[in-house]
Amino acid sequence: MSIEIDVLNGDASWPRVKPLMDAVWPDHVVAKLAWGHIKWARANLRVLIEAPDGSGKDGLACHVGIYFRTIMWNGRKVPIGGIGGVATRQDCRRRGLAGLALGAAIQTMRDHEAVRFAMLFCEPHNFAFYQARGWHPFTGEIYAEQPEGQIRFEVMAPFVFDISRAPCDGAIDLCGLPW
Repeated sequence: MSIEIDVLNGDASWPRVKPLMDAVWPDHVVAKLAWGHIKWARANLRVLIEAPDGSGKDGLACHVGIYFRTIMWNGRKVPIGGIGGVATRQDCRRRGLAGLALGAAIQTMRDHEAVRFAMLFCEPHNFAFYQARGWHPFTGEIYAEQPEGQIRFEVMAPFVFDISRAPCDGAIDLCGLPW
């Protein structure tokens, strides 16, 4: 199998990503999820992996969004990277593509030298996947913006990844929408 990995501008690459996101998370499914009502940030960059589909034609197989943000951790400004919108086409799952895309996203953050750590939010069925790749639970409180104002963000579990040093607890204000 031949694959191609690209890291592209978030807004410019959205038209390529939207069909994959709609297939992985159709509106009728999202509406029933605990996080279905959340307004999400738009990715600054996107890792895209192309792979052949069932007919042998290349198509978007996997996506990982990358977010850069200065957050507040225990009252101190900290530049971090975020991971969100991890999605793999149904026929391409269990081939390691999400792990490859996640690795490319982390390397992109490392290349962005100001990032101190990475953060993502996930559901319990994905805990083992992220922990196997070096992510650790963040046990503190997370606050995020939503159209109605600031909320305590509890609909998904926060995980952190050490770039230089990640906190394991405390209070984090995302200073914007979650990813």
